[in-house]
Amino acid sequence: MKKAILTTKVGMTQIFADNGELIPVTVLQAGPCVVTQVKTAENDGYEAVQVGFVDMKDKVVEKDGKGDKKIAHRNGATKAEAGHFKKAGTTSKRYVREFRFENSSEYNVGDEIKADIFANGDHVDASAVTKGKGFQGAVKRLGQHRGPMKHGSKFHRHQGSNGACSSPSRVFKGKGMPGHMGSVNATVQNLEIVRVDAEKNLILVKGAVPGAKNALVTIKETTIAEV
Repeated sequence: MKKAILTTKVGMTQIFADNGELIPVTVLQAGPCVVTQVKTAENDGYEAVQVGFVDMKDKVVEKDGKGDKKIAHRNGATKAEAGHFKKAGTTSKRYVREFRFENSSEYNVGDEIKADIFANGDHVDASAVTKGKGFQGAVKRLGQHRGPMKHGSKFHRHQGSNGACSSPSRVFKGKGMPGHMGSVNATVQNLEIVRVDAEKNLILVKGAVPGAKNALVTIKETTIAEV
């Protein structure tokens, strides 16, 4: 892997190509990501670049009138995390990820990775946590067929038969059933980058990308070889 960056999903829109073609795109706010640590084979056993994304406040401990300590910012960085970022010479970051770049040794702590690491026409893999749908039935969750909807039918959107009665007298493991849907890690591969705005650190990717608005999306160069 040579190129990767952390982004947040802004939303979807559409743009026109030079030939007049209408292209649906997903707008991603890409970085800037700050290199917080460079891992080497000598110290860590492998080479990687650790990056931070999105500023975050440190946890502040305050005292009330009685002398008791209270934490003002409970969602901030801990002392250990704040010390790690301070050593890197940057502010505390909400998201920290590692990328195993082939040229990890070329990066230094404090370097910034911006949207211009990619170019128009690049193909990438986008990974994020999908939207949570809660508890859903088999029709919506698995795309199973429904029953008759006419009057008199008592079988509409129920799952139906789960297996034979006498043999094997049980339901096999892995049988598709109603249950929790969404909120899982998903990756869409081989997406084309339509446009890169280096000034605003925006990346426009053709098509849809997993996740809700403002979700963290990891963009990496695709692992699919060109044919």
